[in-house]
Amino acid sequence: MFKGLFQTTKSPVKQEKLQFDTSDLDMNNIPKHIAIIMDGNGRWAKAQGKVRTYGHQRGAETLKKIVRAANDLGVKVISAYAFSTENWKRPITEVNFIMDLLSRYLTSEIQEFNDNNVQVRFLGSRAGLPQIVQEKMDNAIRQTQNNTGIILNLAINYGGQAEILHAVQSIAQEVYEGKLDVSSINNKVFEEHLYTQGLPAPDLLIRPGGDLRISNFLLWQIAYAEIWTTKTYWPDFTPDHLVEAILAYQGRERRYGGLVTK
Repeated sequence: MFKGLFQTTKSPVKQEKLQFDTSDLDMNNIPKHIAIIMDGNGRWAKAQGKVRTYGHQRGAETLKKIVRAANDLGVKVISAYAFSTENWKRPITEVNFIMDLLSRYLTSEIQEFNDNNVQVRFLGSRAGLPQIVQEKMDNAIRQTQNNTGIILNLAINYGGQAEILHAVQSIAQEVYEGKLDVSSINNKVFEEHLYTQGLPAPDLLIRPGGDLRISNFLLWQIAYAEIWTTKTYWPDFTPDHLVEAILAYQGRERRYGGLVTK
């Protein structure tokens, strides 16, 4: 069923160093927006004989390397799935560790963001997030808002269904208040009520970890994104894998439901 849609690489157990470099890329066809489901942190840690939280810590280090590499390649936006609305179901010790990790990450990496001209934004609802995390989010936005390089969208307490429901509620409220006419509601209006307002839709969705699902991530926005997966867990994901994903993207025809005419 998925043949030709998903492309995978070798499992992490037998992983070999990838040989791709930027010379293989068409630098005029770099995806503007890459969405990443950062999956496999816990399984990676278990394979190392470590606790799951160690995997999340290593995953945060991987994100730093990938954002830097994407910025160097000319990618304009990275949207990274950090914590979903469903992740609250995980053990409280793991949830608390992730919240603490987010707080520390958004403190320690501010200089890194500014040194590399990275602008930080966030996707998701702040309801239920610890106050300290919200304060760190606000500070990261404030400290990086004038940076003009790559945009890093961190999806925290994010769910695609919840985002769509939130957009519908916002539009309904504007209609109720007489600020918006029902007949004027179209794709553009709807997208202006999404968390990704003003950003291009993802061109490429990358999922490490081997699972073949989109896990409630950017459901509206990835309608025509190219999908690339690898069995490599996120902590082992390298700039080589990023280049491999972009090479696969460059080898595909993007038809958006139509036909390519010659």
